[in-house]
Amino acid sequence: MAAMPHSFSPSRTTCASLLRQLQMIWDEIGESDSDRDNMLFQLEQECLDIYQRKVEETRKHKADLYKLLVEAEAEVASIISSLGECTSFSRGRGTLKQKLAIITPVLEDLRSKKEDRIREFSKIESQICQIRNEIAGCEQFNSVSDPEVIQNDLTVKKLGELKSHLHELQNEKILREQKVNSHISEIRELSVVMSFDFLNTLNEIHRSLGDSSEGTQKSISNDTIARLTGAIHMLKQEKQQRLKKVQDLAKCLIELWDLIDVPIGEQKPFSHLTRLLSASVDEVRAQGCLSTDIIEQAEVEILRLNVLKASKMKDLVFKRQAELEEIYKEVHMYVDSESARQILNRLVESGDIDLSDLLQSMDDQIRKAKEQALSRRDILDRVEKWKFAAEEEKWLDEYERDENRYNAVRGAHKNLKRAEKARSLVSKLPSLVESLTAKIKTWEADKGIPFLYEQEPLLHSLCEYNVQRQLREEEKRKIREQRRLQEQSAVVQEALFGSRSATKKPLGQSTNANSMAGTPIRRQVLTPSGRYGTSTRKDHRESGRVNTITPVNYVALPKDSGFGGS
Repeated sequence: MAAMPHSFSPSRTTCASLLRQLQMIWDEIGESDSDRDNMLFQLEQECLDIYQRKVEETRKHKADLYKLLVEAEAEVASIISSLGECTSFSRGRGTLKQKLAIITPVLEDLRSKKEDRIREFSKIESQICQIRNEIAGCEQFNSVSDPEVIQNDLTVKKLGELKSHLHELQNEKILREQKVNSHISEIRELSVVMSFDFLNTLNEIHRSLGDSSEGTQKSISNDTIARLTGAIHMLKQEKQQRLKKVQDLAKCLIELWDLIDVPIGEQKPFSHLTRLLSASVDEVRAQGCLSTDIIEQAEVEILRLNVLKASKMKDLVFKRQAELEEIYKEVHMYVDSESARQILNRLVESGDIDLSDLLQSMDDQIRKAKEQALSRRDILDRVEKWKFAAEEEKWLDEYERDENRYNAVRGAHKNLKRAEKARSLVSKLPSLVESLTAKIKTWEADKGIPFLYEQEPLLHSLCEYNVQRQLREEEKRKIREQRRLQEQSAVVQEALFGSRSATKKPLGQSTNANSMAGTPIRRQVLTPSGRYGTSTRKDHRESGRVNTITPVNYVALPKDSGFGGS
């Protein structure tokens, strides 16, 4: 094929010019008409194919543009729906490219809004997921949740719900952090009281709890809180057990101190234990007051005191016996001290009995003795009043038998005052004896045993006293009758023979040895029954020696100033 002429430029070449050039070339070659027709036919077919392909490409381009437009419209509608926008979008009029030019900036703006909304959702959901994982105790978490869920509903309402849920979770997180911190503080307090390793206890629960570095997030999971609660419960139980142990040790120490009379100086190192005797679990907060070292020190001290107690137990036994005897002595109860001490001595030396049990038995005896003494106290108080009144009654009898009681001797006015008080007291003796007798009978009916006073039944002593008192009253009556007869005889003799010699001893002088010293005031501390039994017989003997001769100048005294006053 010959080269194309240089006069033809491709930019200005047309189909007709190209066909003419082709005819010229065929002429030069000498192609036949049939060949030329075939070539032209092929050329036409190739041109048709080219046009057909171009039409198809153009049609496809149109379909692509339409598809882009439809997809853009669908995406706009989807974004508007997911964002919850109230606006609507219309395709409008014009070519496809014009419609695309209109919808493209709208779509880009909506996509930007959607991305912003997705980031906002992602941030909130990430925080929610983080807090949920912290509560669940997961160490790692995903920052973004399921995107499908996010893109389907990106409305402001859904965003508000997520924010509300996040706020609830944040509040729950704050409450959990406060609870964790409160538990940690409580564990610290308990650990300080019992000298536990606080950080080690926290690290055993969760390693983040004992980490004090800045920015470290403490675990707030359910498991951590449950383990903290369990640790607190365990520490509280341990605290309660230790407090009970310390209180038992303190009681034991106090008992041993009392038993063996430990000096105050040796007790002071353990005063912190005795101060916890009445303390409750919540009141015990001092540092290290329930530590194992404190408990071990107390146990060692108790062992030392027990060894010391064993050496002093014999003295303690006899000290208890002396205390028991003193209680019985105070309430006038008889106890065979010598025999009891011999028995105790044999028991201690034989070693057949535990001395602690013996002390406990003696403590029980002392307790019962105190109870019995308390039940006798009211009666004994009345007995003392009765004894005092009986002594005053005896003194009054001696005073009234003294004929020189009204003489102007030293101390006479005091005796007169005492006599007045004695008469008032003696007048109450019958009612006092009666009430005392009733008290004793009630006591004996309640206890089922006789009321002994100095080894004698007190009721028997009261009966003897009543009998002796009646005898004395009868003797006084006889003496008054004898004096009355003497007075009558003296009056008769004076009328018959006149007055006696003036050498007779004046009225009022007594031959008694004690007349110069005044009225006797000495008291004898004896039981009423024994005292009055002896004095009555003596008075009876002395009454037989009364001078039956009455002086002529004898003046009768009123009865209320003599024996008749009793």
